[in-house]
Amino acid sequence: MDPEDSSHSLDEDSNTPEQIPKYRRSLRSLHVLTTKFIQLLQESKSGELDLRDAIRVLAVGQKRRIYDITNVLEGIGLIVKISKSNIKWIENTQLLANRVLELKSELKDLEQREHILDQQKRWVEQSIKNLTEDCRKYPFS
Repeated sequence: MDPEDSSHSLDEDSNTPEQIPKYRRSLRSLHVLTTKFIQLLQESKSGELDLRDAIRVLAVGQKRRIYDITNVLEGIGLIVKISKSNIKWIENTQLLANRVLELKSELKDLEQREHILDQQKRWVEQSIKNLTEDCRKYPFS
C-alpha cells in the first residue's frame, strides 16, 4: 500500500521535516527541489549559500540530491563552488548579453547564406528550364 493513498492523516507538527517527504511523493520531486534550491540561492545575501544550510532548510533526506543539483548548475555556468560546502550564484547578465549578440550575428550570417542559396536555386531552376526548352526546339531523331 502506497503511503500517499493512506486514509489516515499525518499530524505535521509531530513529524520532522525529513519524515514528511516520505508521505508526499511530489515533495521529493527533483524538479521541485531544484526550484526551491534556486529560490533559496537567489534570496541569499550576495548570492552565496552554505549547502549545509540548504540541506537543513529544504529538509532534504539525501544530501546527494543537493550535490547533484549543484553539479549541474556548476556545469552550465550558473554557480561556482567557493569551498566544499559553499557556492556562489554567478551574475551572468553580461554573459547572457554576449550570447544574445553572438546569436544575432549568427542569425544575420545564416540569413545571408539563405539569400545566396535561394539565388543559386533560382539560377539552377532557370538553367533547367532553358535546357528543357532547347531540347524541345531541337528534337534528336
